[in-house]
Amino acid sequence: MYLESSAYRNGTTMPARFATVQVAGGAGHSVPLAWGDAPLGTRSFVIAMIDHHPIAHEWLHWLVVDVPASASEIPEGASGTAAMPAGARELPNRAGRIGYGGPQPPVGSGVHDYEVTISAVDVPALDVGADGTLEDVTAAMRGHVLASASMVGLFGR
Repeated sequence: MYLESSAYRNGTTMPARFATVQVAGGAGHSVPLAWGDAPLGTRSFVIAMIDHHPIAHEWLHWLVVDVPASASEIPEGASGTAAMPAGARELPNRAGRIGYGGPQPPVGSGVHDYEVTISAVDVPALDVGADGTLEDVTAAMRGHVLASASMVGLFGR
C-alpha cells in the first residue's frame, strides 16, 4: 500500500498554503492525498495527520474515518466540503474543530514533522461517534487494520 501527495514528497517541506491562516502564506487548505494497492478485504480507510515534534505532544491535525474502499484520493482543500469522499467522516482535531487544522508551529521551535497515515481496515465503518478522539479511533481499529502507509511533510517558522 502506498500514500502520496501531489503537493510535496515524503520527507520534504509542505507548502505554506497548508498551514493555518495565522501563518504567513497559510490558507488552511487540507493536503491532497492519493493512495493505492490496498489489500484484498479492505472495506474502508482511516486517515490521521499528527505532528510528532516534542513540543507538539502528538498534536492531531486531521482525523478522517469511514473513507470508502472505492476511494483513492482526497483533493486539495476538500476538508469540510462536498469534495470529501462520500461517506467519509471528519472527526475533531486537537483544537476541537471538525476537519483539517493546518500546521501552526510555534515560532522558533524548529522544523516539525507532520505524519499522515492511512490505514486500510476490514470494516465499512468504525464504531466511533461524531466526537471520537484519536484514542477512540485507535481502539476501534484494533484487530481490523490490514495495512497502512505513511508520509511526512516538514514545516517550521
